[in-house]
Amino acid sequence: MTADKTIVHLLRHGEVHNPEGVLYGRLPGYRLSEDGVLMAKAAARWFAERDVTALFSSPMQRALETAAPLADQFDLPVTVDDRLIEADNHFEGMTFGVGKGSLKRPEHWRYLVNPFRPSWGEPYKQIADRMRSAVIRARDAATGHEAVCVSHQLPIWILRLRAEHRRLWHHPVKRECGLASVTSLTFEGSRLVEVSYNEPAEGIAKGPSVAGA
Repeated sequence: MTADKTIVHLLRHGEVHNPEGVLYGRLPGYRLSEDGVLMAKAAARWFAERDVTALFSSPMQRALETAAPLADQFDLPVTVDDRLIEADNHFEGMTFGVGKGSLKRPEHWRYLVNPFRPSWGEPYKQIADRMRSAVIRARDAATGHEAVCVSHQLPIWILRLRAEHRRLWHHPVKRECGLASVTSLTFEGSRLVEVSYNEPAEGIAKGPSVAGA
């Protein structure tokens, strides 16, 4: 007997309206920019012919706004799963960097001593564990079909690293997880058999990138 094939897609939210250039993390009130709305619609079009039967989202506004076109398109409720939330970060609400950024202030330096954990925020292993459990929930909800989970760059990338049996610590510029990108996990039964990546919103204008989004 052939095991059910189920695909869980991890959709990163679109571009955020963030004129101050802060690391917004889990702060409330950060909505999609005009381009971000276009990105969310482009992602929904990419999914249009797919067999999506379950839709989950991080509780953050930008993620819920990215999920909205999919909810309309497939006539599905958006189930909020807190495990899909952005990673916690000490530098949340600050600009990150030297000059006028937070790195100019010595009281922040101790949060940079261990990039392997990392010392500035939620441990990578904890992120991987919670994201894996969210994916299992989505897989079980859409057995034999497809599910979409709207989340954030770092959690999606950490989950991919875990799925591909790679080390979790990394340099942020090495992440392959663009705005409104789709990282797809294909399962046969409970066994992960493939990881793939697509950028449905490629070509839509993007503003300055802020890590931790």
